[in-house]
Amino acid sequence: MDQTLPAPLQHEHMLFPEGLHLECGVHLAPVQVAYRTYGTLSAARDNAIIVCHALTGDQYLAERHPLTGKPGWWSRMVGPGLPIDTDRFFVICMNVLGGCMGSTGPRSPRGGVELEPREGEPRKPEPRRVEPWGTEFPPITIRDMVRAQKLVIDRLGIARLFAVIGGSMGGMQVLEWAATFPDMVFAAMPIATSPFHSAQNIAFNEVSRQAIFADPEWHGGRYWEREAIPARGLAVARMMAHITYLSEEALTRKFGRRTRRDPYGPANPLSLFGEMFEVESYLRHQGSSFVRRFDANSYLTITRAMDYFDLGADHDGDLSRPFQGTRTRFCIVSFSSDWLFPTTQARSLARALNRAAANVSFVEIESDKGHDAFLLDEPDFDRTVRGFLSGAAEHARIG
Repeated sequence: MDQTLPAPLQHEHMLFPEGLHLECGVHLAPVQVAYRTYGTLSAARDNAIIVCHALTGDQYLAERHPLTGKPGWWSRMVGPGLPIDTDRFFVICMNVLGGCMGSTGPRSPRGGVELEPREGEPRKPEPRRVEPWGTEFPPITIRDMVRAQKLVIDRLGIARLFAVIGGSMGGMQVLEWAATFPDMVFAAMPIATSPFHSAQNIAFNEVSRQAIFADPEWHGGRYWEREAIPARGLAVARMMAHITYLSEEALTRKFGRRTRRDPYGPANPLSLFGEMFEVESYLRHQGSSFVRRFDANSYLTITRAMDYFDLGADHDGDLSRPFQGTRTRFCIVSFSSDWLFPTTQARSLARALNRAAANVSFVEIESDKGHDAFLLDEPDFDRTVRGFLSGAAEHARIG
């Protein structure tokens, strides 16, 4: 397992020295938000779309990723002539607060504080050692993430967003945008998501977190001091999560019970006759590639934010109340084989929006690809996104 630390990258960002007052009561300052944009903002500033990324995504939405070299995670959806058409719309994607791709998070310097060298270290004129937040990064919420995004939107001079779109944790951000800043959102498209994180999903996240804690390179969350990363634990966390993103049908179709030669051969105590199942190889690849681009403390921070997400918590469990009087147009999308965020939860959200007299449509896409279907080639989903945005643009009178 590769345990080398990733090289630091310079990301396009905005810095807000005044910071942000978090829901936990901590004032976090300064705050930096990394972002990417695609397309052109209209003269009227009325064609902006925020695309919110999921748990392990980032701002590199529709271009080659600077760390992995792979295409952007939604390159098939965002671009000229694509369902989210950058010939027509100005698309903004931001790395969430708590992330590790340029936005303020556990890897960031703690308030830019420069510390004295540790005992035995030579004193250097510049730069002096800067301490990251690490596990002491304050707990954040989905609402904190959205409020950090709003700082960027305000600085761009955008008074009203044409649309906010996102899947999974991105869908949670979409719902938070619509609930917290309803007058700023003309159209909202929450995809494969829920207005709360279920007990089952919290349980999966906790198993993933415990895998990280159990890694001998965890070092109480201060692994950077040893120039190490808890690679094995973070890889297992990714493997666990990835299983939940797929359906049984998708796993069977892609891998079945097929085997392949185990590259470790007889040296692998779990190998039988020098073979391994293809699904094992796939999950190991997912885990090993993940640790090269993601920070363990960020993973802990963001999964906890998802766990605490519950739009009805401040309203006696009534999901309609956060949307009372809303003029936002909603399109809720779910996938038939998504057992992580099942259609039943999406329908519950649609009913709550109906009780709030919101303009809402609901689409369930027939797919055997599971939760990750919104990231994969699914023509019915593509048509749904294109149709909703085109219809909303006509009502908003966007050229």
